[in-house]
Amino acid sequence: MSLAHEELVALIPRLRRYARVLCPDPAAADDLVQDTLERACARISQWRPGSDLRAWTFAIMHNVFVSETRRPRYRFESPLGGDHDGAADSCASNGDPALDWGTTRDLERALRLLPEAQLQVLLLVAFEDMSYEQVAQAVGVPVGTVMSRLFRGRARLRELLEPTAVRPAAAKVTVLK
Repeated sequence: MSLAHEELVALIPRLRRYARVLCPDPAAADDLVQDTLERACARISQWRPGSDLRAWTFAIMHNVFVSETRRPRYRFESPLGGDHDGAADSCASNGDPALDWGTTRDLERALRLLPEAQLQVLLLVAFEDMSYEQVAQAVGVPVGTVMSRLFRGRARLRELLEPTAVRPAAAKVTVLK
C-alpha cells in the first residue's frame, strides 16, 4: 500500500462524518464515502504529491455528491421531526458531554435549514478544520465566495438557534401617544 493510500485510509473517519451530515441516512452516507474512496483510489495518479490530499479527497466527495444528488440514493428523504434520525443519533452518541440530546437535535434542524452551499462550507471549515483555500479547492469556488457563504451561513445559523437574540431592535419599539 502506498503512502497516499495509507493517508486515504486515515481520512475515512472525516469523510464519514461529512457524509453523515450530507446524507443523514447511514447507508447513503456509507455509499457516498465508498464512491469517493473508489474514485480517489482509481485516480490517485492524478493527485500531485505535496498538495493537500484531504482537500483533493473532499473535492471528489463534493463532486460525487453534487452529481449524484439527483439520484434517490443520496437524497435526504426522512422528515427531521421523525422518531429516528441517523445524523442526530451519530452526534448524540459521540460521547460529548457538552452536547445534550435537545441541543444536538436543535443544531441538526438548524443545519438542515441552511442552503446546501452554505452548509457545505460551514461544515468543512467548522468541523473538518479546513482553511478557506482548502474549502475553495474542495468545493470549486473562489476563496471570497467561501468567506461569503461562511459568513451568511453562520449568521443564518445564529438566527435559527437564537431567534430572539437576533432581533433586539424590534423589541425596543415604543409607541408615542
